[in-house]
Formats: sequence, C-alpha cells, structure tokens
Amino acid sequence: MSSTVTTENKDSPRPGFVQTVGSYPRSYWFANVIELFERWGYYGLRGGFLSVFMVTAVAQGGLGFNHIQKGSIYAWWALLQSLLPMFTGGYADKYGYKKTVAIAICITCTGYVLMGNLSDYSGFFLASMLVATGTAIFKPGIQGILAHSTNKQNAPLGWSIFYMVVNIGGFVGPLVTGFMRVISWEYVFYLSALMHSLNLLILLAFKEPAAALKQRNTEPFALNQFCRDFITIFLNSIKNLWQWRLLSFLIIFSGFWLMFMQLFDILANFITDWVDTAPLYTFLGNIFNSDALIQKGLAGTQMPAEWLVNMDAAAIIIFMLPIGWTFGRMKAVPAMVLGMTIAAAGIIFAGASMSASICIAGIVVFAVGEMIASPRKNEYLASIAPEGKLGLYMGYVNFPQAIGWGIGSKIGGHLYQNYADKLSLARDYMQTKLNMTHDAVMAIPPENVVSTLSQQLGHVSLNETTVLLFNTYHPQNIWYAFAAVGLVSVVGMFFYNIIVERKRQAE
Repeated sequence: MSSTVTTENKDSPRPGFVQTVGSYPRSYWFANVIELFERWGYYGLRGGFLSVFMVTAVAQGGLGFNHIQKGSIYAWWALLQSLLPMFTGGYADKYGYKKTVAIAICITCTGYVLMGNLSDYSGFFLASMLVATGTAIFKPGIQGILAHSTNKQNAPLGWSIFYMVVNIGGFVGPLVTGFMRVISWEYVFYLSALMHSLNLLILLAFKEPAAALKQRNTEPFALNQFCRDFITIFLNSIKNLWQWRLLSFLIIFSGFWLMFMQLFDILANFITDWVDTAPLYTFLGNIFNSDALIQKGLAGTQMPAEWLVNMDAAAIIIFMLPIGWTFGRMKAVPAMVLGMTIAAAGIIFAGASMSASICIAGIVVFAVGEMIASPRKNEYLASIAPEGKLGLYMGYVNFPQAIGWGIGSKIGGHLYQNYADKLSLARDYMQTKLNMTHDAVMAIPPENVVSTLSQQLGHVSLNETTVLLFNTYHPQNIWYAFAAVGLVSVVGMFFYNIIVERKRQAE
C-alpha cells in the first residue's frame, strides 16, 4: 500500500475545501513554488518558442532546421526525459528528494545556457539532452516530496493545485518569452536558466516530509556501494515495470501523450504558418482603447504563436481548482476517460481553420480535458505504489510520455514537413502548379519562398497566398491523425477500467 494512503475509513466525510487546503504541510507549498519556477524556465522555451526558433530561417535569427530535424531532437528529448525518471525515481527514494532536485537544477541550467550559445545541429542536440536529463532527474524528486506531503483525503485537490501551479509557470514563461525574443532570441535561454537557478535557494527553506525520511539511506557515501545501488535500482526499475496492471495502464495512457504533446511541439508552427492572429491585436486594442494595438492589427502584425498556445495554461490557472474539486469526486480512471475524450475534440478544433478565435477556443476545450485527465494519473499511480516505492512509481508517471511523445515527435515531424509546412507546400505549388524546376525553387532563400510565390501569383498580400495554400493542401487534416490516436487510448482506458480497475477496487 502506498505511503500516501491513510488508514482512514473509506466512508469518512469529505473535508471542506478550506479545511483541505489548510491540511498541507510546509514542504508541500515550497515544492509547489519550486515547480512554478522550474516550469517558468522550461515552458519559456517549450511553450511554443523553441518549435518556432528551430525552424526559423538563419537570416531571421533562428536555427534553420527542418521539421524532421526538429522532430528528431524532440523524440530523443522525450525518450531521455521520460525514461530516465523510472531509474532516477529509485535514487530519489534512497538518497533524498532535495538532493536529487538540487543536482537536477544544476544540470538543467547548464543545458539552457549552452542552448543559447550553440547553433549547429550536433551542439544544440547535446545541449537539449542536458536539459532533458536534468528534467528527468527533477521530476520524481519534486513529485516524491509532493506525494509524501499528501494523504488519501487531500491528494485529489493537492495534485490539482500542483497542476495549476505548473501552469502558472507554464503561462508566465511563454508570456515573458514573447517580449524577450523581440530583444534577442538567446536572452530567452538565459532567462530560463536564471529562473530555475532560484530554486537552489528555495530548497533551503524547508525539510523533507517525515514519511520520506523513514526510507532514506543514512549511511556515509561510498562509491562502491553507490555502484551496487545503481545496478540494483536499475534492475528493480525494469523488473517492477513488468507488472501487467501497471504496464497496461502506462501503454494505454501513451496514446493520450502522443496527442497531448503536439499542442506544444507542432501547434505553434501551425499557428505561425496558417493562423491569422493580427485581428487579436485589433480586438485587444478596442477592449483597452489602445491605438497602438489597433494599428498593429490593421498593419497585419502577427502575434507570437506561443501566446496563443499559452491559452492552455491560462485556462488551467483559471479553472483548475473548480474542475479539480468537482471532478475529484469521480474515480481516477473514469475521470481520465472523460478528460481524454474532451482533449481529443479540442485538438481538432484548435487546428480546424485559419481563425485565431477558433484556435483559442479549441485550445481552451483541450485544456478542460487536460485538467480532468492529466493530474489524476499522478494520483492514480501514487495510490497503487507499493510501500517504499513511491519515487519509483512517480518515475513511471513519465513512461507514457516517453512512448507517446517520442513516437509522436517522429511521426509529427514527418507529417508536418510533408503535409502542413507552409514553406514545403509553397515550394510544391511552384513546381506542380507553376511548372518551376526543382533547382529553381530550391535556389530561393527559405525566408523569401512565400513572398516570391505571392508575387508570381499577383496577390496583394501574403495572407492571400496563405489562404490559397491552405485551401489547396488542407494542412488542418494532420490534427485528425493525432486525435484518432487519442481516441484509441480513450477506448483502451475504458476497457482498462472495466477489466482491471474494478477488480483492484474490489480487492
């Protein structure tokens, strides 16, 4: 039985909201603050900025990678960041959650700084892997502190608060990034490193939960013992994974993560290529009576894509507590089934058209599904974790990300490059519709391809060319593929609940 489960009677009355909030110890709240700053730094990059930065032409300040190269970086990032916690979680249990978090912060910040200074593919790839490694070590450490700071009565709301805090950081990071990258793209990386490094000071403000200290290794450090522990924990992590109930849950949830991560890895590219965000400036200008914003809108200035993707985090900040409190009454697995279904509908809606308002509406719908489903996986895995293996099971939380995000990045990169990338489709239009030779098309600098096509077609604006390409190639169809995978996971989770979870509840 997990250390998060108390001996309270199942039929005891449910505490009120205020009483539940007041039941969390000091370690819970400081762990949430650490998570906020870590997510600020992380989503300052991953909240859409990095996806755009990697494929932006070198002449425009980006790295000039294609979507397949971007997908490869994300795939390896996913595997490293999501598989390592299955092993680092065991070390966090044994050697201490705070020590684990401190080491992770140092590794991640080093990666951020290097990413801001390396522009070739190999160097940027290695710097990205440092960030992935640091994040992989960080996750089970901070989640272990949180899990040991909650109990059966307050865990549903506790994980919902945590998820809301994650998204406060996830909202502020991209919001600030939208301004920082106007000054200089590399400043975004430095800011991420600065925000995460502040957590080294916050770690000094609290002690680990008493329940976590009971299982801590108190013997002096010895290299030979550490090496033996490394092998033992590694083998135990693999062995524990092959429990059919655990493994089946993780595989089923992987489909949701394949769909989920496309919101951050591809939607920003889709918005940059296809969604006309200029009317949003006009809308905001009319609301706040700002002539400057109105003029931006009338001039066709496009809003940073990460700001639209950021509506996911904004919705979670606003609605997470009421949704977490309301759907906390549902059992974890049925709640995940409902949330995954809503999220699948939202991701189709978000990429359905060139309208910014429809895109935002779809992102908000997706966020509702995310709020219902995603926090409950942490709670569910904590509830089925055996005694003394909470950090290990918190590491397993990331296994669905490894499978879903890793496969999704590779598939998504190819899908977008071939069926939705505006640069690729504009080149194809020139060759197939205007009978230009391949060599002539490829000789045009990437940043000038769409404008060259627009001139050849005699269009008044680039937006007119974008509409033509959108109606010709229907790039929105890629979202049906991602949603279909999510719906397969919904069906799988439905049967998991009937076959596996009901049997566990009866035990």
